[in-house]
Amino acid sequence: MDQNFVARAAETAGMDAIVAQGIKASGHRGIFDPAGHDDALGIFALTRLLVRRCRIPVIAAGGIMDGAGIAAALAQEAVAAQMGTAFILCPETDADEAYRKALAGPAAFHTCMTDLISGRPARCLQNRFASLSDSVGIPQVPDYPIAYDAGKAFNKAARNCGESGFGAYRAGQGAPLVRAMPVGQLIDRLKAELHRARYLKT
Repeated sequence: MDQNFVARAAETAGMDAIVAQGIKASGHRGIFDPAGHDDALGIFALTRLLVRRCRIPVIAAGGIMDGAGIAAALAQEAVAAQMGTAFILCPETDADEAYRKALAGPAAFHTCMTDLISGRPARCLQNRFASLSDSVGIPQVPDYPIAYDAGKAFNKAARNCGESGFGAYRAGQGAPLVRAMPVGQLIDRLKAELHRARYLKT
């Protein structure tokens, strides 16, 4: 989708800010229309394009996991950084034990984009469920929310049989940098890292 169009549409709609979601972000893509074109831009290219075209603030999102990543986003003139995966292992989240174990292990190095989770493209950890995308001869994935509801039911049935490889474990490409600590402690760590990154730059 053309960034000029996105910027104008956001401003015309009266939005206070626009989130620049890079291709490395976890969860659903910003382009939810299955027929829509996705240029799959990285966070920094997308942020700069929108900053130059928007009069409203731009928030950078996708693969930011630490203070250095926040500093890099702010250096692109984003007003803020949006983070998701970085907080999943905090004890305050409702991520289940299987999700936490997968994210803390080798699976964190292998995220993939798949429409199996919901019928729309989404980035998640590679597991048995996501690997079905590579199967030969699988039928077309139903539209959202049919696939989403079926996937949740499928995962519940698998968990009842002791199988945890069918969860929709969303994670961005920065997942290997995730840290398990209370959210307050992580915020303090991020602030210290951001300060250090800015200090080293000057």
